Amino acid sequence: MSDSKPLLVEIGCEELPPKALDELSAAFGKGICDGLAKRGIATAASNAKIYNSPRRLAVLVPGVATMQPAQKSEVLGPYLNIGLDANGAPTPALRGFATKNGVAVEQLQRMADAKGERFIARSQKPGQPTAALLQEILVEALKSLPIPKPMRWGDHDYAFVRPVHWLVILHGVEVIDAEIFGIKSGRESRGHRFMHAQAVSIADANAYVDALRAAKVLADPAERCKRVASEVARAAQATGGAARLADALRDEIANLVEWPCGIACAFDCEFLAVPQEALITTMETNQKFVPVFDSAGNLTEHFIGVANIESKDPAEIRKGYERVIRPRFADAKFFFDGDRKTPLAAHQESLKSVTYQQQLGSVWDKCVRVAELSRVIAGRLTDTGCGVDSALATRAASLSKCDLMTRMVGEFPELQGIMGRYYAAASGENADVATALDEFYRPRFAGDAIARGRIGQVLAIAERLDTLAGIFAVGGKPSGSKDPFALRRAALGLARTLIEGGFELDLEALLREAVELLPAIAPAKDAKAGHANPKQGLTDALRDFIHERLRGYYAELGFGSDQFDAVLAVEPESLLDFDRRLRAVAEFAKLPEAAALAAANKRIGNILKQAAEDGARRIDPGLLDAGAECELHQRIENAVGAITPLAKANRYVDMLRALAALHAPVDAFFEQVMVMAEDAAKRRNRVALLAGLRRLFLQVADISLLQGA
Repeated sequence: MSDSKPLLVEIGCEELPPKALDELSAAFGKGICDGLAKRGIATAASNAKIYNSPRRLAVLVPGVATMQPAQKSEVLGPYLNIGLDANGAPTPALRGFATKNGVAVEQLQRMADAKGERFIARSQKPGQPTAALLQEILVEALKSLPIPKPMRWGDHDYAFVRPVHWLVILHGVEVIDAEIFGIKSGRESRGHRFMHAQAVSIADANAYVDALRAAKVLADPAERCKRVASEVARAAQATGGAARLADALRDEIANLVEWPCGIACAFDCEFLAVPQEALITTMETNQKFVPVFDSAGNLTEHFIGVANIESKDPAEIRKGYERVIRPRFADAKFFFDGDRKTPLAAHQESLKSVTYQQQLGSVWDKCVRVAELSRVIAGRLTDTGCGVDSALATRAASLSKCDLMTRMVGEFPELQGIMGRYYAAASGENADVATALDEFYRPRFAGDAIARGRIGQVLAIAERLDTLAGIFAVGGKPSGSKDPFALRRAALGLARTLIEGGFELDLEALLREAVELLPAIAPAKDAKAGHANPKQGLTDALRDFIHERLRGYYAELGFGSDQFDAVLAVEPESLLDFDRRLRAVAEFAKLPEAAALAAANKRIGNILKQAAEDGARRIDPGLLDAGAECELHQRIENAVGAITPLAKANRYVDMLRALAALHAPVDAFFEQVMVMAEDAAKRRNRVALLAGLRRLFLQVADISLLQGA
């Protein structure tokens, strides 16, 4: 790129919100790059670097041209019948158009389109220096930032996410003049607020990161994150334990500090009597501290704080961190000790006064419905040979929301379920029931495992069935990106638990049961419109919603949408069976015979539609012609005998492999036999033969829907 230089733009301000910093800096960098591109300025924007710290947003764009190229413009004018009068002289409309575009009427050109010939004003203006355009580019970029609540400061009307104090714009070594919020641009940035209070002169754009690093500011967020992790590990090593630094916490800490320094701290061992989840939550969520564990994975009395300064007296910082964490832990211990004085089941009565949803009743009403669903599911599992104690399942359901009424969960809502497990155990509840009260919330997030225990799995299924049915019934189906009740997550959690838990349960029957248990509600807009049975319409809508969530889930796992549709077409009763069939189809699609057999199935499907074949006709062997027709019939008969025991055992992969052997006789049949023969009896017989072949494949999936068919 000729005559180009790196461009640096940095805005310095008061400390930015840590959770918004990454989004703000990415949007700022994009805004600057888009502004350059919009004006046709040549850049190496694909290699732009986004920098930030708690007190700055910055972007470094390499290879930005010093001049904008010539700007060509074309403005469409009136058609000839409007621009010229009967004598061919310019009309006032044409003269006005020419004047508006700064050209003489004689300089206007003509062009033809679908409506006829019209005038056009073509012009070319010399490009402007990039320096002259940066002010407006910067203003546009700032206006595009996602700032929900701009802040005003001083006695003027400026508004930004935080008060702005400096502005650096360098094109190579040259300072570009600009002004925002009353601040004029220069080459002076700011270093660390405490360790380098002086201004930092940036010699040229490429020197930015090194100059700030020398001033104790890590402007590269990746470098800052790396230092946070290394400082935490270093400090934890001194305690003899190992820190557990979650990625989200690491990123948030990195957005709070410009020069991370780990400080090893400790709290009183008496607090270890409190469930470690409560201590970890308050450390990570409230204080941004990092917990330290021993070699057995148990929480220790040590934790790591990350300071924004290399202190000459780290002991004072340590005292401060230890001082602020003590009252939080004291509160947690007080709540825990107090909550255990009341049996968990004693909170059931108070759940009756807590509204779950106006039309769906109280939280207790929901627990009653979930308990009944749990009983039904446990009973059906017993029928399938997968025994689950229905009494324990219903007991777990009746206790599932009780911990919401405890002081600990009131203070730390993210501990719901976890505290239910602790309080159930303290109340003498069955151990499997206590574990289920925590596990039924799983999967809590993408990538999380399902509940491990059977009772937890049953409760997870029942809870999500009721939530989906109830919220759909009151018209709360997700719309667009909005999903206030997290129904998409609930649907996928339900599906994953049914599949990964190995539950051979009829999905539609479960949904129907959940819908039947709902209180009387006005017809929901989410039920399928015009359905004769509103409850069945709601059931259908729920089933389709779950299937669509599964479609996205399987797509992430690498399964094709066509493979998903092939299985969906045969409507398996259980999602576990759906999963088996889908995996079998994916394996079948890898076979060399797959494409031809898929195409043959598609052809057969079209023939059957044309013949209005109902699949009930029997084949008359006496009407079969020798050769390809008899050969296919014999091979189909052999295949029926081979795959019947495989079908009973749900061995779909083996079934499709066996059916793949029909590739050659099917091809030969279509090459040598006229299906739609003039002889009506032969035609019906051949259609019946093909219908039998198609039924074999439909025992697994409709492979005619596979791509390439």
